[in-house]
Amino acid sequence: MLPALALLAAAAHAAGPPRLSPAADAAAAGMVDIRTLAPDVEVDLRYAGSDNFTGAPVPGYEANRCYLLAPVADAVARVQASLRAEGLGLRIYDCYRPAHAVRSFMRWVGVPDDPALKARWYPNVDKARLTDGYIAETSGHSRGATVDLTLVRCQDGRCAPLDMGTRFDFFDPLAHTDDPRVSAVQRANRDRLRGAMAAQGLANYPMEWWHFTLRPEPDPDTAYDFPVR
Repeated sequence: MLPALALLAAAAHAAGPPRLSPAADAAAAGMVDIRTLAPDVEVDLRYAGSDNFTGAPVPGYEANRCYLLAPVADAVARVQASLRAEGLGLRIYDCYRPAHAVRSFMRWVGVPDDPALKARWYPNVDKARLTDGYIAETSGHSRGATVDLTLVRCQDGRCAPLDMGTRFDFFDPLAHTDDPRVSAVQRANRDRLRGAMAAQGLANYPMEWWHFTLRPEPDPDTAYDFPVR
């Protein structure tokens, strides 16, 4: 990635600190569970378990439920509907993220490396440099406007993820959406995901092929901190 593009991406990923809402739950925040709008969307919140870059459940994630502000959830549901005719669908890895979960990520960056975690999630990037565009002090996820996901192909009631060239949350230039090293099939899959999301107003973050935000954001000046439950 060109340095100027990297700076632009980092700026988009780490916007200024929003106002913290006192909302105590999703309903008070105007968020909805995506599966009330699209019951066939797969939800696999990685931070509710240990299959993530920290190696443990993340504070604030108490259930495998995807909450998004209503306009964002509507857009994601429209994407899911548009994919059904092709035998495709969405698998969601992260949605609303409590602000204290974001703070826990920043604390994690400051502790010594676990060699096994580094080998799996960020083998070619120094841990201290993960704040350069990958892990930020503030996140669109806490504003309920951002979702991390991939495409799955479904047949006979079973769905399998398409090959995107890297796993979710692989912190490496290879995960940049337009990295030229991916195969033609992986390129096509990334483009198919980006195109389906863009058609409903969800813009990709260029350093992560899985990361999308509704534009314009419904409420870019407000973040939330209630637990996912």
